[in-house]
Amino acid sequence: MFRFSFVLLAVVVLAGTVSAGSIYIAEYEYQADINVYVVDYEYQADASVFVVEYEYQADDEDCLWYFCDYEYQADVSIHYVEYEYQADLNVFFCEYEYQAEWEESSPWMERMH
Repeated sequence: MFRFSFVLLAVVVLAGTVSAGSIYIAEYEYQADINVYVVDYEYQADASVFVVEYEYQADDEDCLWYFCDYEYQADVSIHYVEYEYQADLNVFFCEYEYQAEWEESSPWMERMH
């Protein structure tokens, strides 16, 4: 339960020219740019993500996420889904910044910044 709560406090992704950085967690799927499923193991993920403390740390980095409190502050809004088949992107939250990276080819790769 704690992990799920922590995850709901943060995350990102968007296509096009928008810079990745600030992420807003949308309550409903229709409000989000992308649906995200959090996996238990790194090998299951499309991307390993590290949550940073400050917004400037996430600029132009696909796998470094800063979570903001309000939608108007965000570059990307995400919605956490309950089941993997509902997701556009599977993520694993890693413990260290150097672990943050794309795990395999994804349609979202290089489109988040």
